[in-house]
Amino acid sequence: MKTRIDMDFVLVFTLVAFSTCSGFYLPGLAPVSFCEDGKGGDDCQTLIQLFVNRLDSVESVLPYEYDVFDFCKDDNERRPSENLGQVLFGERIETSPYKFSFKKDVKCQELCTKVYTKGKSEDKNMLDFLKRGMQLNYQHHWIVDNMPVTWCYDVEDSQKYCNPGFPIGCLVTTDGRAKDACVINSEFNKKNTFYIFNHVAIKITYHNGEGEGWRGARLVAATLEPKSIKNADAEKPTCEGLPMEVPGEFDSDLKITYTYSVTFEENNDIKWASRWDYILVSMPHTNIQWFSIMNSLVIVLFLSGMVAMIMLRTLHKDIARYNQVDQGDLIKVPSLQGKSISYEDAQEESGWKQVHGDVFRPPRKGMLLSVFLGQGTQIFIMTFITLFLACLGFLSPANRGALMTCSVVLWVLLGTPAGYVSSRLYKTFGGEKWKTNVLLTALLCPGIVFADFFLMNLILWVEGSSAAIPFGTLVAILALWFGISVPLTFIGAYFGFKKPAIEQPVRTNQIPRQIPEQSFFTKPVPGIVMGGILPFGCIFIQLFFILNSIWSHQMYYMFGFLFLVFIILLITCSEATILLCYFHLCAEDYHWWWRSFLTSGFTAVYLFVYAVHYFFSKLQIVGAASTILYFGYTSIMVLIFFLFTGTIGFFACFWFVNKIYSVVKVD
Repeated sequence: MKTRIDMDFVLVFTLVAFSTCSGFYLPGLAPVSFCEDGKGGDDCQTLIQLFVNRLDSVESVLPYEYDVFDFCKDDNERRPSENLGQVLFGERIETSPYKFSFKKDVKCQELCTKVYTKGKSEDKNMLDFLKRGMQLNYQHHWIVDNMPVTWCYDVEDSQKYCNPGFPIGCLVTTDGRAKDACVINSEFNKKNTFYIFNHVAIKITYHNGEGEGWRGARLVAATLEPKSIKNADAEKPTCEGLPMEVPGEFDSDLKITYTYSVTFEENNDIKWASRWDYILVSMPHTNIQWFSIMNSLVIVLFLSGMVAMIMLRTLHKDIARYNQVDQGDLIKVPSLQGKSISYEDAQEESGWKQVHGDVFRPPRKGMLLSVFLGQGTQIFIMTFITLFLACLGFLSPANRGALMTCSVVLWVLLGTPAGYVSSRLYKTFGGEKWKTNVLLTALLCPGIVFADFFLMNLILWVEGSSAAIPFGTLVAILALWFGISVPLTFIGAYFGFKKPAIEQPVRTNQIPRQIPEQSFFTKPVPGIVMGGILPFGCIFIQLFFILNSIWSHQMYYMFGFLFLVFIILLITCSEATILLCYFHLCAEDYHWWWRSFLTSGFTAVYLFVYAVHYFFSKLQIVGAASTILYFGYTSIMVLIFFLFTGTIGFFACFWFVNKIYSVVKVD
């Protein structure tokens, strides 16, 4: 569907959606009207086409195309155009032989019959692959009118859960244990037997447009119930009888007949714009999300109180003391013995002022730090804009692949700020190898991500997975990188190097000051390790749902919560870094450049630890290929998150250090 949005509508919608953070459908996705046979036209369709997407499993990271399995195929198969995000996520949507006429109920319609002959190696391999799919609980994903066909069933506490997928079949193990969907039917009880769901009863719900100013009807829900049925006569199926068994041992010929039924139901209470609600309401995450937000806000308030106390009490008192008296004068500050102390004594009380001549000394490995900060700035702006648009509803699940497409396009177009920030800071550090700086900014971190991504793609290609990126798409990504992002990075670096170096508020001494012996808590490693705990505490609940959406194939739609957590993460990273930076400066340790970056960046290490815990405790992934893919993609996430959080902490600390030393008079 083409997106047509006029600017006035965008402004109005933006204001409304931002105030509620509940916008869902992308404005401009036009509804499709359906009419009965003989009443159709250009504005009203009569044929309902069911599309099939890739099949995936919670026990495997490898998705497969529908055609890889030996299901009934469309004779005139066609694929709708896919955007970059869909290709990167491995979505492979194509037409299916399931075609319905609007408001024409169908009962037990034969689709096709598959025959597997004993002794024929091709049939044996195909049947083995089908059984492997049932063993790993691979799920169908069907689409009608850009809406998932769901399987709704009762769960605990009498609640209904609507799954946007349904299994190929299920397995009863050799010891008689029913796995996955086999628990729904007591007739699935034969040991070492697979039961394939070869019949689907589909119900399509529509909203009638009579009296509402538009012609025909609009589809507002599509649900199905999968069944396993063995038809005695494939030519005249009855869709009744015993389950369709697929023996664990292929010792005789096997015939599987695929059938379907369709019923239509009118429901004018459900509006087209809210037709996804029945799926989203069945996902009871809202209460947990509010708990997460409140938990994060408590951490933010605690840190804000600590920072405010430092800024208003300690720092304000110190700065006022230094600036209001001349050197050598007495100031009336009571000591523990009740005596007044001199300026020199007052100066000794606070260690952060004593390192004013070294605090802006350029860091070691300034080139690498500036490159990381340039890339981190690019990721930060990309993340902010993407989440903001998602919060407004522009990147909803209804617009498939839009989230990834938006992220990639924004990253490509934001090369200029990356080059500018990196070159400006590198010049401030006194660096002169500007060509090396701009090349590393444009190539280092994206190169690491692309190399990891390419290796993962090779594994997917060897395994024959639908998630393997086609060669043409890889060339397109490289073209975007080298054709757009790299030149924009050079442009940003050009303007960054033309600007003068950032002027520091105090001069740097020629001879470095000796750093006194540090206590355990003010040493670099303990401080960095402690710095990532609080930011991670703000996001770990939200992280659970994000990982579920990626690896357990659950639908993620709560971008309003995610945007709020994003803001809380910014504040927490900034305040935690400022707090620890102040303690280290008071301990007369002036090496704050890298420490500020690593303190908040260490949150990514906790992210990796949590991902390892999630893998072993929540997932049932089996196989070496899936394990390698999980940790390969997780490594990309961790690197991006490291650059993102590290950049936040650095610039917060950079502002803080400049602020406190700019208001102190130093001779």
